[in-house]
Amino acid sequence: MLDQRARLLLKTLIERYIADGEPVGSRSLARISGLELSPATIRNVMADLEDLGFITSPHTSAGRVPTPRGYRLFVDTLLTVQPLQDEQERIIHGSLQIAEPQRAIQTAAQLLSQLSQFAGVVVAPRRASTFRQVEFLRLSDKRVLLIIVTPEGDVQNRIIVTEQAYTHAQLVEAANFLNQNFAGLSFADARRRLQGELAELRGEIARLMEAAVQAGSEAAQASDPVVVSGEHNLLGVNDLASDLPKLRALFDLFEHKTRLMQLLDQSGRSQGVQIFIGGDSTVVPLDEMSVVVAPYEVDGRVVGTLGVIGPTRMAYERVIPIVDITAKLLSNALSRE
Repeated sequence: MLDQRARLLLKTLIERYIADGEPVGSRSLARISGLELSPATIRNVMADLEDLGFITSPHTSAGRVPTPRGYRLFVDTLLTVQPLQDEQERIIHGSLQIAEPQRAIQTAAQLLSQLSQFAGVVVAPRRASTFRQVEFLRLSDKRVLLIIVTPEGDVQNRIIVTEQAYTHAQLVEAANFLNQNFAGLSFADARRRLQGELAELRGEIARLMEAAVQAGSEAAQASDPVVVSGEHNLLGVNDLASDLPKLRALFDLFEHKTRLMQLLDQSGRSQGVQIFIGGDSTVVPLDEMSVVVAPYEVDGRVVGTLGVIGPTRMAYERVIPIVDITAKLLSNALSRE
């Protein structure tokens, strides 16, 4: 669609606009493009690019800015992705040396935000309602800590307030019974099976196990499917913060996690990094917003997605490798035995 000269000028214009945030005029483009073209010739090329919908002219300036369609062409065919800096890769690798899955997911969201200076988001794996192992820890006379280990190795804790005090031996007996008879079942199935066996168990132990499977069900249902870090960074982005209704719509997206999860789940069906740009995608609710996402795996199976949410005027060549390496290192962290 575009000749080499037009592609180079569009690339130069978008790179300068991303760097400075100011509309780019023909004289500036003539100076920085490296092409020996007159400003008049460049104005003609820019007019063609505007007619094709790749750039537009704000009312307050004679310069041009990219449209979502222009950004789309840029990231698909013109972008030169920069390798991740060694220091950044060391930070991500060192920070994700975490055995506990939920902490690793929260850390990944924080790293994405910290390194991009935008919002980092991670869709957590769907929490299994099954358990691999449970333990009881006595906190006080009538308070017991229920420790649940999921099949993925995630550890969840719930405090149970009991009607009576339990000895250490009773807590071990109850945990052994649940692990030997119900490990691998959902808490709902364990509760149903437990109902039929209560008569055979001592009353005080039965009540403890009943409370445990109820607490386990609540723990599975209460898990947050989306972890978000650094939303406040977007308050400093002029493209978003200058328009209150758009900023409200953006934070409404963060508040309603279901919509955010649907947005990020779009990438779970593909491999590698994907970029959704507002205005050219029904997925992204704002013209001025872009989402850079990638799936992550556990033992070779895609279980979730992560990414960066920011303005369309973001340094894609820098954000893409951040998202890519974070997805790979989170996969490694969650797949370790």
